[in-house]
Amino acid sequence: MPEMDRSMSKRKGRPVPGYSLTARGEKVSDEQIKIWLLDLLEGEEFVYGYKFLAKCIREQYHVRLNKKKAYRLCRELGILKKRHNPVQRHPRRLPRNRIVTGSNQLWQMDIKYGYVLGKDRFFFVLSIIDVFDRVVVGQYRGTSCEAKHVVQTFYRALESRIAPGEKMPVIRTDNGPQFVSQLFGDTCESLDIIHERIPPRTPDMNAYIESFHSILERHLFSLRDFMSFEEAYEALDQYMDFYNNRKMHGSLKDMPPAKFSKWVKTLEDSSEFHKAM
Repeated sequence: MPEMDRSMSKRKGRPVPGYSLTARGEKVSDEQIKIWLLDLLEGEEFVYGYKFLAKCIREQYHVRLNKKKAYRLCRELGILKKRHNPVQRHPRRLPRNRIVTGSNQLWQMDIKYGYVLGKDRFFFVLSIIDVFDRVVVGQYRGTSCEAKHVVQTFYRALESRIAPGEKMPVIRTDNGPQFVSQLFGDTCESLDIIHERIPPRTPDMNAYIESFHSILERHLFSLRDFMSFEEAYEALDQYMDFYNNRKMHGSLKDMPPAKFSKWVKTLEDSSEFHKAM
């Protein structure tokens, strides 16, 4: 084979775009589709193969997902094999109705997607919020978000909020692949942390982090067209400084989350705490 022909034969195909389109032309990231696929397998659809799972995605979410791409996504998730009585090292623990009376009792974590117009690519935003004082205790942003990034962000949040000997918070997530991973499960087990995973299609059980990500979309992502990842990350960092330290919340006595958290701590050991709350 001539040298030119050999080099041409080694050329890679068209790069994977990383998203699919809805019927209205809106972009949905592959990672979001993976979460929907895992949600389907947690429900009645666990009996389906990748072709019927693709059909469910098309019908339920109106996303143009063909069987070839469904096969690739299922292969990346490792869910192509038949799931006969799968053995889970860390079985799902369903959420309990918890009465939260202070900071660091219940945290919620989820992943959101931003979009860089100049690159035609998505980026990931992983956020962890304290249900009581609404402080976003940890956040990660990047062009990929794997289980290792989740664990690293979680560790940093714990180090910044939990003193040695203090009780660990309960962490609540959906069933995204990063959260059902063995690495994250092992991490929670080693730290003696309760990890609750909400049932499929019940975002209300993770309402605080869902609400925060809706605010992030409304106040930042929907108002800006980012031309680079650096521009998007800088804008996100600026907004997070505003959100935690200066954005007033009616539910927090018109204080920003960080100020409310400090205010509560000054009252916890006094008789005025319960009166003030």
